[in-house]
Amino acid sequence: MTSSAAARNQHLDELRALMASHSPPIHALLIPSEDAHQSEYVSERDKRRQFISGFTGSAGLALITTKEALLWTDGRYFLQATNQLSDRWRLMRMGEDPPVEVWIADNLSAEAVIGIDSWCISVDSAQRYEQAFLKNNQTLFQLSSDLVDEVWKDRPPNDATPVIVHPVEFAGRSVAQKMKELREKLQHEKASGIIITALDEVAWLYNVRGNDVHYSPVVHSYAIVTLHGAFFYVDKRKVTTEVKNYMSESGIDIREYDMVQLDVSLLASGQLKGSAVNGSLHMEKDINVAEQSKIWIDSNSCCLALYSKLRPDQALMLQSPITLPKAVKNPMELTGLRKAHIRDGAAVVQYLAWLDNQMQENYGASGYFSEANGSQKKEHLEIKLTEVSVSDKLEAFRAEKEHFKGLSFPTISSVGPNAAIIHYSPEANTCAELDADKIYLCDSGAQYLDGTTDITRTVHFGKPSEHQKSCYTAGLERPHCPRCCCVS
Repeated sequence: MTSSAAARNQHLDELRALMASHSPPIHALLIPSEDAHQSEYVSERDKRRQFISGFTGSAGLALITTKEALLWTDGRYFLQATNQLSDRWRLMRMGEDPPVEVWIADNLSAEAVIGIDSWCISVDSAQRYEQAFLKNNQTLFQLSSDLVDEVWKDRPPNDATPVIVHPVEFAGRSVAQKMKELREKLQHEKASGIIITALDEVAWLYNVRGNDVHYSPVVHSYAIVTLHGAFFYVDKRKVTTEVKNYMSESGIDIREYDMVQLDVSLLASGQLKGSAVNGSLHMEKDINVAEQSKIWIDSNSCCLALYSKLRPDQALMLQSPITLPKAVKNPMELTGLRKAHIRDGAAVVQYLAWLDNQMQENYGASGYFSEANGSQKKEHLEIKLTEVSVSDKLEAFRAEKEHFKGLSFPTISSVGPNAAIIHYSPEANTCAELDADKIYLCDSGAQYLDGTTDITRTVHFGKPSEHQKSCYTAGLERPHCPRCCCVS
């Protein structure tokens, strides 16, 4: 057993001890992948499920009972989870095994208490679980603190990287314009305010960016917008003078990140007051302000902790009014996206040409982009081309391009059978060396100020076999659905 596996086993034992000593005793603990904003990709300090299980995939849910440890994940990660989970864990395959709430209802005792960090579960998920647990009178219990954090002694600290103002020349629309349209939607739905929890939506609405989550230009923050006020909840250590002035000019009050729960309570009671805001609505005389009592939340992204501060009849649970306007790009954003993809495409072409040349010179490849030079593979390479070293070179080509801010997801640089692993992530110490006789797949992307990219190329630097050609052609014949961008 490796030292890391032994440590995780110890963490499991410590976690079960905390569950047993809790009042009331916790019979099972749910550990989601998501953070307090229901993000798919989270910061290092929010990777609780990864910490406790050792499984590094982006999607999954862990369940710790008094005797078992189970992990649910989807088909993208079955192979990876099988390789990463220790023998103390059981892999539950989504689509094949029962969903977690069904498994709990069928396998745990009646009146069992299932603990959850209410910041890390959406309203939708919580209500679905509660409905399933009614079968055996089981209870979904909101913990006052996350038990995983108590056993995670070396949990990474909060970063204090500064908030960045996203210029209108890239955003295409000002905060005032966005706020005015948002308030018109609030008024139409007879809502007095909205709680915005999704990081990309806060970033889009306020035209800000950050570096709190790898590969996503977002900042850990919340927003509350009322008919006459707007609030930005963020670690104030991240607020520069530029951002402070920008928010002040936009009529947005900056509050400490941890104040959001208190302010939701004030919002629910009609006592949340803020500065006058650009785009605020002047209520018509015939509108009864008392009727504007609903608080808009998106139950798919709002966490249970904030929802619990509202009266059940007070929550207006609809899709976020930001989702659609964020997705429909304005002319300036469309121009930026085109420029970003042209710029990024140039970097990828540079990379593939460089790699083709390296494969010919050092590995005797017959050539993919250029005519073969007749070289043979060198017996003693000073520097080997590995999945990691070549992906680093690709990033270097991108870094030379205008407006580059980083990668948009971990580069999937994969040789031969590794290319069959969905969301494969090569590690420097274990990655494969490139081979002129094997297929090479590179799935990568970048964040630029004017757009987000994602491009995949599958190449062969030698002479592909008939079987390889057949498989490649079959892949091309199937439909391809690209990822959606983050906040660009």
